[in-house]
Amino acid sequence: MSTTFTAAVSDALSGKNKPGRRKLSYPVVLMIIAGGLLLLAALREITSTGDLTSSGQFGGALAAAVPIGLAGLGGLWAERAGVVNIGLEGMMMLGTFCAGWIGWQHGPWAAALAGVVGGAIGGLVHAFATVTFGVDHIISGVAINILALGMTQYLAKLWFGAEGSAAQQAGGNDKQSPVMSDMPSFSIPGLSDWLGDIEKHHWFFVSDLAGIIGGLVTDVSWLTIVAALLFVGTFFVLWRSSFGLRLRSCGESPVAAESLGVNVYTYKYAAVVVSGAMAGLGGAFLAIGTHMYSDGQTGGRGYIGLATMISGNWRPGGVAMSAGLFGFMDSLQLRAGGPVVHALLLLIAVLLVGFAAWKLKTGKVPGAIVAGAFAAALVLWYVLTDTVPLELVNATPYVVTLLVLCFSAQRLRMPKANGKPYRKGQGK
Repeated sequence: MSTTFTAAVSDALSGKNKPGRRKLSYPVVLMIIAGGLLLLAALREITSTGDLTSSGQFGGALAAAVPIGLAGLGGLWAERAGVVNIGLEGMMMLGTFCAGWIGWQHGPWAAALAGVVGGAIGGLVHAFATVTFGVDHIISGVAINILALGMTQYLAKLWFGAEGSAAQQAGGNDKQSPVMSDMPSFSIPGLSDWLGDIEKHHWFFVSDLAGIIGGLVTDVSWLTIVAALLFVGTFFVLWRSSFGLRLRSCGESPVAAESLGVNVYTYKYAAVVVSGAMAGLGGAFLAIGTHMYSDGQTGGRGYIGLATMISGNWRPGGVAMSAGLFGFMDSLQLRAGGPVVHALLLLIAVLLVGFAAWKLKTGKVPGAIVAGAFAAALVLWYVLTDTVPLELVNATPYVVTLLVLCFSAQRLRMPKANGKPYRKGQGK
């Protein structure tokens, strides 16, 4: 490919030539983040819910976000090459099982590697079905989820719960593996203690910011650092390399890519195997965090990862932000429960008011009226109650995920050939 053509294709894939499509600049993104922090600080001050911006809350949010983010990143790799990967949940299951199987014998780092291999095998099966045999992507993904569930449960009984086996003697059973050793973690010397001291003063915004940063630099698993590097690496590989350009062209127009000499099958295989490996690492993170594999450990995080990929607009940064939001809500409902979720009603009401104002500005009056009505209802709910039902607290992360998908739907752009069947030579 010539340099001019490569640049043109790159612009087309990134959406630079689309009229009316505005890209958020870094200053604008920083202003949005600062505004969000101010809202959280104000909410903490008004409602006296100190755990809202505590270091424990954000440390828990980071741990909850990593497996979901890795699953979403895995989905991004596959779908950028044009293959829908509904099987992320099953690939995470394979990752948790392989991590538990190897981890109790060889430690957490070996468990992480085993999880990657387990997920990659699931990705290879999905690629074999969809790319080579042209099986519908959704059917193949659902089949992998079902097969992974049955396989892990069967092998757990066979390997962990077998009477007199070494695994059983080490504490394993039909539902879980023996316990593995801890994954090392780190804190930044001096900074963590200093931020903790500032957080204790409960100064407006300053202590809130200290609590947030403190949660991100205190007792952080080294596997979390690996996950962060994978996000950065994905951006540079897919958006700053010729390999990534060719892979993304397979998800936009495989026929055109083939006409330029790209082996579309090879790139699709590579993308789906990497996708499975990422999801498997997310599953391994869960097993390593709890020191064992256990039945039902993924808890639907593969599907949520798929949602973060969509709401993140098939971009690594968007996936990271969406996973962070879900992780924050998951940590919030686990640590604080009803009172803090009750305080969030005010925050959602404020956001709805802003959304209503934006709808009015764009001339969409009915949408503004609906958003304003919901905002008023939430304020009334907050004033008349002291907490929210436990059932709603447990469902909060999933409700937030649905809301984010609803509000971001108008700006989403999936790869054009995503999920469409492709056979070699079909453009001739």
